[in-house]
Amino acid sequence: MLATEIDSMIRRYAEGAALLRSAWARVPAAGRQWRPAEGKWSAHEVVVHCADSEVNSHGRLRYLLAEKDPLIVGYDQDVWANALDYHAHPADTALATVEAVRANTVPLLERLPADAWTKSGRHTESGAFSVEKWMRAYAEHLEIHSRQIDRNVAAFAARR
Repeated sequence: MLATEIDSMIRRYAEGAALLRSAWARVPAAGRQWRPAEGKWSAHEVVVHCADSEVNSHGRLRYLLAEKDPLIVGYDQDVWANALDYHAHPADTALATVEAVRANTVPLLERLPADAWTKSGRHTESGAFSVEKWMRAYAEHLEIHSRQIDRNVAAFAARR
């Protein structure tokens, strides 16, 4: 990756938590646990998923950087949402987790030497998994879910 591309992805990563919080703020209270369709997540579930994903990503990056040939374990996000009863978990706590994890990871990303981006391990679901692949996934992860929340808000408003 070029230095400019790395800088751009780190910036996007750093801004992700604010995007998510902003999207959440646009959800009317009555629509926070509303699901747009069977099998689709509510805005509340999206926010709690993001917290769980961020905690996983935090560990994954550190394993990739520090361990020799790390195994990155996948998980079924829909199973987690059901098994951990995401609607029962406070969204504000989940948002704070996202913000804290990202704030703790940005300084690490900013000081990575060029050769760190090629460090890799093996993901249980997708095979070879490098720091670069991690960055590409997580730079956009909260952008994707912020747009998902916005779509939920639009669908909630249109249902009337």
